[in-house]
Amino acid sequence: MFASMQKGGILIGLIGSLLWVSVLTQTGCASIVPPQGGPRDSIPPVLLKAVPGDSATRFSGKKIDFYFDEYIDVQDALTNVLVSPLPINPPSIDARLRDLSVRLKDSLLPNTTYTIDFGNSIKDFTEGNVAKNLRYIFSTGNFIDSLEIKGKVLLAESGKADSTLIVLLHTDAEDSAVAKKKPIYIAKLDRDGKFHFRNLPSRTFYLYALKDESGMRRYTEKSQLFAFADLPVETLKSKDSITLYAFAAAPAAPSYIPTETGKPKTETDKRLKFQTNLQNSQQDILEPLTFQFDNRITKLDSAGIKLFKDSTYTPIDSFRFSLDTTQKVLTFSTPWQEGTAYHLVLAKGAAEDSLGKQWTKTDTLNFTTKRKIDYGKIKIRLRGINISLLPVLQFIQGERVIKSVRLTGPLFEEELMTPGEYQLRILLDSNGNGKWDTGQFFEKRKQPERVLPIEKRISIKPNWSNEYEIESGIR
Repeated sequence: MFASMQKGGILIGLIGSLLWVSVLTQTGCASIVPPQGGPRDSIPPVLLKAVPGDSATRFSGKKIDFYFDEYIDVQDALTNVLVSPLPINPPSIDARLRDLSVRLKDSLLPNTTYTIDFGNSIKDFTEGNVAKNLRYIFSTGNFIDSLEIKGKVLLAESGKADSTLIVLLHTDAEDSAVAKKKPIYIAKLDRDGKFHFRNLPSRTFYLYALKDESGMRRYTEKSQLFAFADLPVETLKSKDSITLYAFAAAPAAPSYIPTETGKPKTETDKRLKFQTNLQNSQQDILEPLTFQFDNRITKLDSAGIKLFKDSTYTPIDSFRFSLDTTQKVLTFSTPWQEGTAYHLVLAKGAAEDSLGKQWTKTDTLNFTTKRKIDYGKIKIRLRGINISLLPVLQFIQGERVIKSVRLTGPLFEEELMTPGEYQLRILLDSNGNGKWDTGQFFEKRKQPERVLPIEKRISIKPNWSNEYEIESGIR
């Protein structure tokens, strides 16, 4: 139905000019302030009439005209305006002054209720105020369908909403339909991830959501965010809100593939460079030391890498290091002692990358470890936690998981925690491996593991006992 919009009258007043006169040494000069305008128009366009009228039945035309109370502008109609059921060819939309015309290009299905949702496309010409919630309904049959499906879509890995996803309804039960066919109905998400299909017929639908960057409205790439309902949805029985959990079955392929061919041309190019995770030449005693290289390390001589401590250069026997699977990250591990000076000696030629770059001289990396007073103690009591769901408490900064802890009860305590602001999430770790696992639609129809965000943020201060009592949200 038309959104209820009424525009009140605007009082137009005449504001006189204010004249300031300043007299300086028998000479008068005047400065005139121009009249100020009235209040800014913040009222969106109001639809006065549609022809044929809204909720028309036995519709057989090709054109619908809309008349507004002021000049309008239509922006990005192809993206913003949704016609359901989805036509093969989108309608043409033409706006002139206060009028708007929609011309339907496809043949209409018999005994079918259609909706035209204008989204945020219609604005007033002068101020850009959006005519929100403007929907037009008509039926080619004798009545207007009134069934609905509603729910929300959340990102499984974070529990957050992503309003850029769209929700699809298919009538084909085959899983391949979501990859090969266009949907019958489409809905957009609001800022909270909610969707609402209205004016649906009595029918069984198959419900999906996806990120549609290509505009094809199909699930074609494993790197696409995608969600699916486990069961078909029957509109006659659909009463409760449905929640879908979106996931990417595989990471996106890199936009470019770096090459590692050729040899360096100059002496300077032969130096093997790296970045460390040291901060102000200090090592976190809770983490390993890491080197990040630009290219793969192809040669690593363990005899040429030694770790010592203190000014006496006492050798560290428990020192271990290894390359990751990419061969670009070198990790050094040992039980770090707090407030201690360390010396990492890197011998000439001990490491070489795929381009032939190497350490061209013996060098020493000097650093100290942080003290225990640089960390905070943390105690969190989680109310209503259900241990049978295998919950994992995640500490988040930005979108990065800083720490994950398997919960065995309502109380979590840690003597040493890096200070900072953290968001908390709870991973429902169904397979018990301690990390989030994605889903898979084709073949397995496996849902992703769910992550529940906790609204309350925590702040950990150094050299302080930080205590929190928080509602877990899972029972």
